Order: sequence, then structure tokens, then C-alpha cells
Amino acid sequence: MQGRLTCQACGATYPLDARIWQCECEGLLDIEFESRFDLERIGSRPHTMWRYREAIPITDDTHIVSFGEGFTPLTRIDIEGKVVWFKQDHLFPSGSYKDRGASVLVSKLRELGISRVVEDSSGNAGASIAAYCASAGISCHIFVPKGTSAGKLTQVRLYGAELTEVPGSREDTAQATLKEAATTYYASHVWNPFFFHGTKTFAFEVCEQLGWRCPDTVILPVGNGTLLLGAYFGFMELLRAGITEQLPRLVAVQAENCAPLHRAFTESLEAIPRIDTSETLAEGIAIADPIRGRQIVRAVLDSNGSFLTVSETEMLQTLRMMCAKGFYIEPTSAAAVAGVRRYLGQADDRETIVSVLTGHGLKATEKMARVMPKIL
Repeated sequence: MQGRLTCQACGATYPLDARIWQCECEGLLDIEFESRFDLERIGSRPHTMWRYREAIPITDDTHIVSFGEGFTPLTRIDIEGKVVWFKQDHLFPSGSYKDRGASVLVSKLRELGISRVVEDSSGNAGASIAAYCASAGISCHIFVPKGTSAGKLTQVRLYGAELTEVPGSREDTAQATLKEAATTYYASHVWNPFFFHGTKTFAFEVCEQLGWRCPDTVILPVGNGTLLLGAYFGFMELLRAGITEQLPRLVAVQAENCAPLHRAFTESLEAIPRIDTSETLAEGIAIADPIRGRQIVRAVLDSNGSFLTVSETEMLQTLRMMCAKGFYIEPTSAAAVAGVRRYLGQADDRETIVSVLTGHGLKATEKMARVMPKIL
């Protein structure tokens, strides 16, 4: 398989089978890889994300680790009198869209012969990596911030992973994990570029489900940017291949209480600023120092997109609204839908808008129980 790893910082290149997760200069790695799309072949395959096999940088099919994930429903939902399309990625095997990235990353780990990994997460990515590592027979050690939803912690433990809860912020958790990564392969959903070549299948599925048309606008929640960057890569690959004719406008949604990327975007800052944060319902996007922050802002700019922030009140109101419609989503998912509600005030009536339900409410049952008095 043709392709290579490239460093954002120094431009160094490495083969795709290099057992590394960052450059020797400690820079972020991306993947240069030419995706191919045979629509007839794709259409004849099972309805999973692996139907786009020639667009996923795994060399040998025997290494694929899959639960049949992908091709989640793209559902029309009425939001205050306007129709919006939502990908129901909360229906994935581990309960969140992170299974897209985990399936590809763990498949690569198996291909590289790696037997033990470390990962840090606010919950969903850790649960997903633990699930796929369990299937692959790979030992994993998951670090999470103390106070992570008990449902996610239970998931990680029952998948057989070692679990460490780190006092302090999400950034403290990342630093603790980096120390462990000095001697153990880092299966990071942020540092490791193979993860994004799983989340990019979101874009492929959206376009196929719309009749191989690209939506006008895609509204996604953003913390570390694993879904937004993956979607950007996927939409760009379809455009370059001549499958679609445009790049959708990407609208990134952050919680008001933790919105460094929104500030960088609105103030046209070269670097992502250090900010004061407050507790937020949206634990999955509460990232004060996103490693790929500049790359996320560039992707939004390249798509002629924008950033929005939503308040805790808006998320609570939106969580109630979605549950009343029969969609039991975790609070972080409500952030994206709240962003949709805010965006609709400026939307064109003819606009095709797509968003996502990122995680299932059952993963955050105790948090849902705590906020229930506020939304009923």
C-alpha cells in the first residue's frame, strides 16, 4: 500500500509501517495516502464503514478488527420547524462515534504486531480503544480524569483494560499518559493519525446516504477535533476524487465554559490561547489545550466555516428536547444539537444541514440522573 507518515513541524517522512505515533522532533504526524472510490464495488459490499476499504490505510484485510461498525442511520429530525439530518453515531458498538477511529487504529496496531498500548480519554475514546483491543488481544492501559462518568469507567474495566483515574484537569491526564508513553506505544485518538482515517468514514457515509451528494453545512462538536478533522479529511478526499463537487461548510461547536478554539478563530490568533475554564456538561469536548488546535482552525477556515459556542442552559434545554423526541443521548451530544439550534437562525431555507449524535445517554446514566431535575 502506497503512503507515508509526514511531520507537520519539520516535514520528515516515515513509512506507514513505522512503529511511531509522533515524529522524532516530537511533531504531529499526518498520513499522505491516496484514497480510491469504486462506487460500484462500494455499493456491493456490506453496510459497514469498511465498505470504503480502498480509502483506509490498512495493508492486509486479515488484520482488520471490526464489530461491523458504521453506516449508522442518517435521520431527518425536525428542529424548531426545520429539517436537519443527523448521523446516529451514538448507536455504535461501544456507544459513541469513536469506534470509527478505534477500528482503524487497532487494526493498524495488530498489523504492526504491537501487544500493549496506553491511551488517555475523557471516557468515550478510552472505552472504544479498550473494546477493540479486547477483540484484538492487545493489552491496554487507559488514563481518565477523576470524575469521569461511572458508566464509561465500568465499560473500560469490563473490557479488561487497566484503568487509572488522574486527579486534576483533562490536560493533567494527558501529561500522565505521555509519561507512560515513553515506554509503551501511545494509541492516542489525538496524536495517532490512523484514528482520523477511521473518523473520516463519517464523511463517506453522509455523502453516500445523500446519493453521493455533499451537504451544504456540517455542524459538529469540537474538543480535540477527532470527528471534525476526520470529516474534513473525508470530504476533501471525495472532492479530490471527483465524487463530489464541493466541500461543505464546517461549523464547529464548543461549550462556552471551555472554548479555546472559538476564541482563536474569532480573534484571528496564530496560537491557541490559554483560557480559564469552568465545569461543563459536555465533558467529551472540555479540552482546554487541544493538541491539533491550529489544524482544526485551519480546516474550518478552509471550508469557509465558523465556530459557535453554546451555554450550559442551552445544552440542558436541548437535552430535554432530544430526549422528548426519543433520542437518548449523552450531554456532550446535546452540545452539537444546541449548536444546530443556534445556527438555524442564520441558515438558508434551502440549505442541506448535517449534524451528529455522538454518544449514547446510557454511557452517562448518573450524570443524566443528576441533571434530570433541571430539565423536567
